Amino acid sequence: MRRPVHFEIHSADPDAAAKFYSTIFGWKIFKWDGPVEYWLVQTGEEGRGIDGGIVRRQGEAPARGAAVNAYVCTIDVESLDETLKSIVANGGEIVVAKHEIPGIGLLAYVKDLDGNIFGVLQPV
Repeated sequence: MRRPVHFEIHSADPDAAAKFYSTIFGWKIFKWDGPVEYWLVQTGEEGRGIDGGIVRRQGEAPARGAAVNAYVCTIDVESLDETLKSIVANGGEIVVAKHEIPGIGLLAYVKDLDGNIFGVLQPV
């Protein structure tokens, strides 16, 4: 069975995106010293989860209210309420309010500074 091994966040301002995600989730983000402009994202130590990157957006941001046209990543959090407060305080937006997924946990969907949608899940 094949599994996702990397994600990318597209951003008009990768430095601001790096600050947003590292502030909220404690991720280690640093600019790659390679032949293309790219930021590497370390989301944790080895084990459950994947690492990714931030890349400068090559086109327009998603239109407000448009359907999702990408994979949506969901991030495991200890406290959904505290995470949502932090997201809003750092310029993000809640787009699907907190709701319970029976047997799974509490889930909400949010937008980052660039309008990218991602989920935050407090497991049971």
